[in-house]
Amino acid sequence: MTTGTTQGISRQRAARALRRAAGALSTLTTGRMQEEVAWFQELSAEERAWVGQIVQAGIGGFVDWFEDGAVASVRSTSGVTASVFGAAPRTLTGAISLQQTVDLVRLSIEVLESHVEDGDLLDPDDRLAVQAAMSRYAREVAFAAAEVYARAAEARGAWDARLEALVVDAVLRAETDEAVLSRASAVGWATGAQVVAVLGRTPERRADSDLFDEVRRVARASGLDALCAVQGERLVVLLGGLAPEEAAPDLVDLFGTGPVVIGPVSEDLAHAHVSARAALSAHRAAGGWPGAPRPVHSHQLLPERALSGDGHARRFLVEEVHRRLAESRGALLETVAAYLESGGSIEATARELFVHPNTVRYRLRQAAEVTGFSPTLPRDGLALQVAIILGRQSAR
Repeated sequence: MTTGTTQGISRQRAARALRRAAGALSTLTTGRMQEEVAWFQELSAEERAWVGQIVQAGIGGFVDWFEDGAVASVRSTSGVTASVFGAAPRTLTGAISLQQTVDLVRLSIEVLESHVEDGDLLDPDDRLAVQAAMSRYAREVAFAAAEVYARAAEARGAWDARLEALVVDAVLRAETDEAVLSRASAVGWATGAQVVAVLGRTPERRADSDLFDEVRRVARASGLDALCAVQGERLVVLLGGLAPEEAAPDLVDLFGTGPVVIGPVSEDLAHAHVSARAALSAHRAAGGWPGAPRPVHSHQLLPERALSGDGHARRFLVEEVHRRLAESRGALLETVAAYLESGGSIEATARELFVHPNTVRYRLRQAAEVTGFSPTLPRDGLALQVAIILGRQSAR
């Protein structure tokens, strides 16, 4: 009888012995897990049953693998994945971690090895071959487990990205209901504090997943949550937590070329559409101010937003700027209008209004306190001038 034939008979003899003991070995492994593994005791009855099925499939898979002569030619990882993990539901990867699965494999092999070494399960001539096969098969199962969890993580990551995009889109469309808030929580949004929207161009040649991970890393460094989405050529980031407006500039380098706009602070995610709406409008209108800082706050672009047709910006300038000037004492509206129309000359304004130049200076300081815009600063003066024009138009 040839050596190859002898080895084949030996494998078949050992495989028959192992197959007869497979049920008992599975039961012993599950029993040891119940006694020694804390996380196994915390699983539901259904999840423990699935684990037991994996153990049984693993032992059965080893017997088949060994009998087929796969010791010399290792079965592909995908084959081991199908034979051992194919029967378990995908949801089990959410209940058991990869490290726990590796522990499960290790314990199963330990049980099998102890019976191979100490018992009369096998013919003494077959033990060395079976032990060598077990060591190799354990590595294959470990690789297979890693593959299962990698695929689950990839699928979960893709689903989370879609869910995150839906949340950001709902915020932009002012449709942030309870369902949207629940989805945000599902993708890791934990804050109930302030929120700001940050918008800019998407950087070129960069994977969305890598970009989002970097955004979240920067946000976490400031103790903030972040939600991200790419819409066409635009990257939208929602930052939430304490003082998100102060941390927003740290994200600038992650955007592509062009303006990066920070919206106003909203009280929470349910009201974040206010910040997002202002940031969107400002981003569209930012081309009107080529020298804008980067980042620029949406409030700084009120004149451009109003001129581009943003109704919210127009109403703000009329109600919060023009009306406050008009309703204030001391002829503030007339003084600011005359000052701007004179090209910013204190003396010309004083002559126009028949008052002392110091009176003009006093009124301009009052106007800055009332509106938040100083007539003596060029950008603030532009906002005041647009507000006065819009106020005059609305009075007709």
